[in-house]
Amino acid sequence: MRPIDYDTEQHQHYARGRALTQPQLHVWISAFDALLPDRRPLTGLDIGSGTGRFTPALANAFGPVTGVEPSARMREVAHAQSRHPAVRYLPGTAEDIPAPSGSADYALLGWSWHHVRDKPRAVRELARVLRPGGRLLLRTNFSDHHPRPWWLEYFPRGYEADASIFQPLHEVIAMFTSAGWRVADFGTVTEPSAGTRADVLERLRLRTLSFFAQLTPDELETGFHRLEQAVAVDPDAPAPVFAEPLLTLELR
Repeated sequence: MRPIDYDTEQHQHYARGRALTQPQLHVWISAFDALLPDRRPLTGLDIGSGTGRFTPALANAFGPVTGVEPSARMREVAHAQSRHPAVRYLPGTAEDIPAPSGSADYALLGWSWHHVRDKPRAVRELARVLRPGGRLLLRTNFSDHHPRPWWLEYFPRGYEADASIFQPLHEVIAMFTSAGWRVADFGTVTEPSAGTRADVLERLRLRTLSFFAQLTPDELETGFHRLEQAVAVDPDAPAPVFAEPLLTLELR
């Protein structure tokens, strides 16, 4: 996939383009809660925390969280939106996490694994910062387990271009298990509707998804034209929901 520089391309609109409703956020936190140890507090890492979509909610639910984000502009937005007493944001990447060894009970990589350039190094680094028995919540798509959002069908090469960003599931699992992890769970999470079809179109126009960087200008123009025509038929209809994969790995 084409690398995205969030300091220059998406930081201004990312929070609005990728906003979650409270019901959607509740569904995700409940899913994470079911996969993490019962004891509280837990020390967490939000790797690729972006503008802090999840970080404050993780702190409210589980305990202190460090958001790790390479983009200075994205961290600035996160700070501006929420100054949670149990949250801090630090510069770093999945390959270079600013945390002591064995200091975290869990890590979330939410919608960010496809941006990790040196994945084998990230696997080792995640193992370094988690305690034995620590869990990694890996929310990412897989080329062979793709959620197929309803709006993708309107873009030329839509499904193909989006799936090409991601690895197949077996490849990701093999990468982790060969480095001492085990699969604790694999399932899907279905968010409540993101609003009306018109609401979703408005957010998509901000182009804060990595998918849009993979298309040509002509493909983008064609796709948005088709999508706008389809939404205009019934703009107030609820946006269709779809199931998103969640892989949970445990450090042996």
